[in-house]
Amino acid sequence: MNDATQAVKRMMKQQTDIDVPLPPPDRPVVVAAFYRFVALPDFEAVQASLQKFCDGQGILGTILLAPEGINGTVSGNHQALVALRIWLEDDARFAGLMPKYSFADAPAFYRMKVRLKQEIVTMGQADIDPENSVGTYVTPDAWNALIRQPDTLVIDTRNRYEVAIGTFENAVDPQTASFRDFPAWIENYLADIPTDEQPKNIAMFCTGGIRCEKATSFLRARGFENVFHLEGGILKYLETVPAEDSTWQGECFVFDQRVSVKHGLAPGAYDMCHACRMPLTAAQKQLDSFEHGVSCLHCITTHDDADRARFRERQKQIRLSKLRGHAHIGKAARQNPEI
Repeated sequence: MNDATQAVKRMMKQQTDIDVPLPPPDRPVVVAAFYRFVALPDFEAVQASLQKFCDGQGILGTILLAPEGINGTVSGNHQALVALRIWLEDDARFAGLMPKYSFADAPAFYRMKVRLKQEIVTMGQADIDPENSVGTYVTPDAWNALIRQPDTLVIDTRNRYEVAIGTFENAVDPQTASFRDFPAWIENYLADIPTDEQPKNIAMFCTGGIRCEKATSFLRARGFENVFHLEGGILKYLETVPAEDSTWQGECFVFDQRVSVKHGLAPGAYDMCHACRMPLTAAQKQLDSFEHGVSCLHCITTHDDADRARFRERQKQIRLSKLRGHAHIGKAARQNPEI
């Protein structure tokens, strides 16, 4: 059997093994979120080929590559997402990825970018090993029982603007501005709890699971044993647990144009301020502080007149590009000499 025949047989087998769900007619765009902590000493070499592949498939989103692994959220049509899974599966280090899928009625991102980072989720703790030492995974169907135990401390590891629109009942909000702030917060929080009141269990959760890999690894490195995290994150919980059985309150912030999702991963009700990236309700968009793409109640006092003038010019260029039928950002914009 020659090399070409072997390649075709391998591709056919991979296609039958790849399970990317078909989108519903009203939401034809597939959104995939995935990560893997794995040693990638050649992460820089992977960037160009992965970027070229995604561009060729019309895939949009962001994929981070770092010495510790891969982390991405992308969107595209069903065929493109199947092709990406096959591309990733062909590298043994990414084989067996279990992306979390959802659907949208329009592309969830404006551009495709494969970025090089020192961490696939920035925590700034060099002494942890999330590839080999993390907390105990708890499936979504067992999560409610764990967090309702009186001796379980439930911690939301996300940032304050994410927690503001939804979280689990009885969860502690660290009020952090970034995940880099989490280690100092958790050490201080646990140190302030009297010895005789220390929790028996610590249960953590985040959007898709990746931040909890590091958060639980951090606690285990400091001697905590009964540390748990929600397998698949909030997204898997909202996908699989019926609303009537849920302990989730509100909506879940997502880092794409949908802004938030609800039970069943249906699109949520929030919009986003494109000046500061904070989620906004319909009522907040009616305030005097809101100007589309320029300001909102969260950032009206943090940007000066020069910033707002720049944002207005950006919005003007976006409007003009749409009128001309051109892309303002992304690959198409880079290739269009008229923009």
